[in-house]
Amino acid sequence: MNEGNGQQSNGQPGAPIELSKKDFISDQEPRWCPGCGDYAILSTVQGFLPELGVPTHQMVWVAGIGCSGRFAYYVDTYGVHGIHGRAPALATGIATARPDLSVWVVTGDGDGLSIGGNHLIHALRRNVDLKILLFNNQIYGLTKGQYSPTSEEGKVTKSTPFGSLDHPFNPVALAIGAEAAFVARTIDNDRQHFTEVLRAAASHTGAAFIEIYQNCNVFNDGAFAAVRDKQHGAQRNQIRLEHGKPIRFGEQGEKGVVQKPDGSLEVVDVEAVGEDALLVHDAHRENPALAFSLAQLAHQPTGPTPIGIFRDVSRPVYGEAMDSQLEMAEQKMGRGDLAKLLLGGDTWTVEEPENAS
Repeated sequence: MNEGNGQQSNGQPGAPIELSKKDFISDQEPRWCPGCGDYAILSTVQGFLPELGVPTHQMVWVAGIGCSGRFAYYVDTYGVHGIHGRAPALATGIATARPDLSVWVVTGDGDGLSIGGNHLIHALRRNVDLKILLFNNQIYGLTKGQYSPTSEEGKVTKSTPFGSLDHPFNPVALAIGAEAAFVARTIDNDRQHFTEVLRAAASHTGAAFIEIYQNCNVFNDGAFAAVRDKQHGAQRNQIRLEHGKPIRFGEQGEKGVVQKPDGSLEVVDVEAVGEDALLVHDAHRENPALAFSLAQLAHQPTGPTPIGIFRDVSRPVYGEAMDSQLEMAEQKMGRGDLAKLLLGGDTWTVEEPENAS
């Protein structure tokens, strides 16, 4: 567990403080493979955090196992490096017990969607006040290149020498299926877009889930080239979602998305259908069906792929609801007695027989 640097708000509780990127840089040297997308993610996050005005001793970063797990060591706040897949569970306890803290979770496609899959979806459905960053590189990087829950079918790796038979998860679709209140996708090397998404997630009350396309240049280089690298058509393939605006994309905005009579979505030429026919993005729509359809528009990022905020709605926050329930119970039944609870109901006393040796 690493501890924050203990900054104070000039002695005034709640008073705004001025922070800089260096306040969130720990004394630990980042150690990832040269060229790893995690460096860009770390730099963007450290550059953004001062905006929040949250003292480092009031922030906690919780990480699981994997390359992303190192993150908690490199941000100079309180931090917990938990066991495989359990970061959302640990963070749920922290956020519920200490609602005054800003709690962030870092996980990967292996850590968060394999052994940690249940912890992730339950944190989202409960709407715990967490900000969850899922680094998706479609591979197990720390253990040297095995296929992950997001690897494409047919993926040849050390653990699937004849190609993966598993159908991959779509992290955004999974989060929306769990009815997460805030769901977004961004890219490791797009600092501006990434920062905008972080800003929106931080201002959201409740669980916020961000999938980050992160390049693993050693074991899965170029997995997101179609939407990440300019030379491979990033401008042509990024469908940038903006609330209240028609969904169109392409180098000249020549492509767009329409909703067909059966409710499914389709990519079309704007010139052929006219801009009035384009779907207008509504991130605040209570029904998650449209956001889910947008997530399914590109199951794998090999062509036109939506990025940005898919869903941003208000829901009761788990910790607040629990506090209200406990307060109501105390008013109705009085303050609880743990000893009475433990000794109540059916209990037994086990005595040692007299002739026992």
